[in-house]
Amino acid sequence: METSEILKRVRQIEIKTRGLSNNIFAGEYHSAFKGRGMTFSEVREYQYGDDIRDIEWNVTARFNKPYVKVFEEERELTVMLLVDVSGSLDFGTAVQTKHQMVTEIAATLAFSAIQNNDKIGVIFFSDHIEKFIPPKKGRKHILFIIRELIDFKPESSRTDIRQAVEYMTQVIKRRCTCFLLSDFLDEQDFRQSLTIANRRHDVVAIQVYDRRVAELPDVGLMRVRDAETGHLQWIDTSSRSVRRAHAQWWKTRAALLKDTFTRSNVDAVAVRTDQDYVTALRALFAKRS
Repeated sequence: METSEILKRVRQIEIKTRGLSNNIFAGEYHSAFKGRGMTFSEVREYQYGDDIRDIEWNVTARFNKPYVKVFEEERELTVMLLVDVSGSLDFGTAVQTKHQMVTEIAATLAFSAIQNNDKIGVIFFSDHIEKFIPPKKGRKHILFIIRELIDFKPESSRTDIRQAVEYMTQVIKRRCTCFLLSDFLDEQDFRQSLTIANRRHDVVAIQVYDRRVAELPDVGLMRVRDAETGHLQWIDTSSRSVRRAHAQWWKTRAALLKDTFTRSNVDAVAVRTDQDYVTALRALFAKRS
């Protein structure tokens, strides 16, 4: 992509996503994530309605009546975007590719973070760590991130979510809010890594997928290529059994992914490329508020 085209695209995304952050997500982002960066302040006697998870057991035992910890909200959070740049993200049959939607969602989250005076950083990953952009503040930093999201050229086309999550856990020492953006087409098990990461940080998964991955169209013989392995094959989409088998594969995969997020205690949302991601993000924010 030419430099002039990149700058034009950056500007288009900035106008759209900053507008969403200012007008639609104002306050919702803060409400959804404000409780995730807290520092201990003091203890006080338990009052009806307090969360029992905040009980300070040592003080409670000493005074023989329940006391709870009181926290103060940190003035700023660190937000990390873990962005999948593997080959499968270039697929798209409707309004846009998965990569384009991931870029817009990431930009929207970045502007929401900066409005909240948070630092924002990015880790691009395939089956290895492609690039790490350390967390910083400021519009200039966000525009740099958006440019990288648009024009970044990964070295590999494959996916390894486990490695990406483990890397984030290692390099980000202070508790952060981490958005994992991917289509999650990874054959490897990453649940344990996700569980460990979510104990140290606040991990949120955002799945972006195309409707034709979930449901094959009836268009006869179709030649398909695996974007990550390069494998080519012909599929007879006019066969009802073939379409049924594919639909079952997707259903099984979706159930496994949901189970992974549930067991890892990770909040998650799925967004289709021909649908409005604003609605999905607002539902996610509302669920966490």
